[in-house]
Amino acid sequence: MNSIQSRITAFAKLGAFLSQFSQERTEKKENIEHNELFFDGFKHQLKLARENNSWFTKENLLFSFESWATSLTQSNLEKWIAKNDILIQSPKTVAIIMAGNVPLVGFHDFLSVLISGHSVLVKQSSGDKHLLPFLAKYLEYVEASFKGKITFTEQRLENFDAVIATGSNNTARYFEYYFKNKPNIIRKSRNSVAVITDKVTDQDLERLADDVFTYFGLGCRSVSKLYVPKNYDFNAFFNGMFVKKDMINNAKYANNYDYNKAVYLMSEFDLLENGFLMIKEDESYSSPIATIFYEYYDNEIDLKIKLHQDKEKIQCVVAKDFLENEIAFGETQNPQLWDYADGVNTLAFLSEI
Repeated sequence: MNSIQSRITAFAKLGAFLSQFSQERTEKKENIEHNELFFDGFKHQLKLARENNSWFTKENLLFSFESWATSLTQSNLEKWIAKNDILIQSPKTVAIIMAGNVPLVGFHDFLSVLISGHSVLVKQSSGDKHLLPFLAKYLEYVEASFKGKITFTEQRLENFDAVIATGSNNTARYFEYYFKNKPNIIRKSRNSVAVITDKVTDQDLERLADDVFTYFGLGCRSVSKLYVPKNYDFNAFFNGMFVKKDMINNAKYANNYDYNKAVYLMSEFDLLENGFLMIKEDESYSSPIATIFYEYYDNEIDLKIKLHQDKEKIQCVVAKDFLENEIAFGETQNPQLWDYADGVNTLAFLSEI
C-alpha cells in the first residue's frame, strides 16, 4: 500500500469533489479530478438516496456533504493523523456495520480504516446504501492503491480480523456476543443533551434549534433532552426554536408529530407544544421525533454529577461555561475528525489490532 500521505491526498480530493454539493448550490467546478465521470453520477445517487429514505431530504444530504467537504482538507487530515501514531506493520481487514439514521453516518469509520492502511469490509444499512459505494469508487480512481481494499457486502460477514459495529442497545448485545472473539468497537444508542443556565442567551437558543432539528433529530449528536432550572419559562426556548417552524411542512415529520401528540394526549401527559415541537417532562434521554424531553435541576453540582454518571448514554452535552468538554450551542453537527463517537479513539484502536 502506498504511503499515508497518498491516502491523505486521496481523501482531500474526495473532499474537493464533495465541495461541489452544498446547501447553497450544486455547481460543477473546474480542476476536480474525474469530474466528467462522477459529477452527474453522484447527482443521480442523491436522487436515489432521497427516494430510498424519505428522511434523507435534499437539505439533509447536502448538509452532510458540506460537513464532510469541510473536514476532508489536506491540512485537517494531516492535523488529525499527527495526533496519532499510525504505523501498521501488517494490514488487516476491518468489518464495519453501519447505521442508517443520517446520511453517510458510517463515513468516519470507513475513513479511519482506510487511512490507517487496513482493508475495509462494509455492511451498510438498507436506509443509507447508495452514497458510500459511489464515493468509494471515486477514491479508487484518485488513488489506485485503494483498489481491492474496499468491499461491500449484504451477506453474513466473513473473513475479517476486527469489527466496528453501530446499532441500537438491543443489536449491541447481539454484536457483543457475536464478535466477542474479535477486537471490536461496539456502539450503542446515545443521545445528546443541552443544559440551560442563566448564561444562555436568546441567540444561543436559536443556535440550539440546529442541534435539535438537523436530520430531524435522528442523529446521536442531535439534542433530545433539556436540563432546565426550576421554574424555567419555556417561552424563551420556544422562541429560539421558531426559526425551524417549516419542519412541519415535511410530511413524514408532520405524521410523527401528529401521532406522538395523539399518544400523549390520550395518555393525559402534561406537555407543551408550539405547532411543530412538543416538550414533555421525562427522565429518559431518547425522545420520539418532534418531541424534546426535559428535566428540572436544583443545583448545578448535582447535575454535573448526574451527567458524569450517565456519560455512557450521552454523546454530546451542549452548554455554556458549564462543563469541561461541552459543545457550544449550534455546533453538535459540526464535529472535527478527532471528535470520536462515544469518545473512543478509532485510529488508536486500528493501530493496535
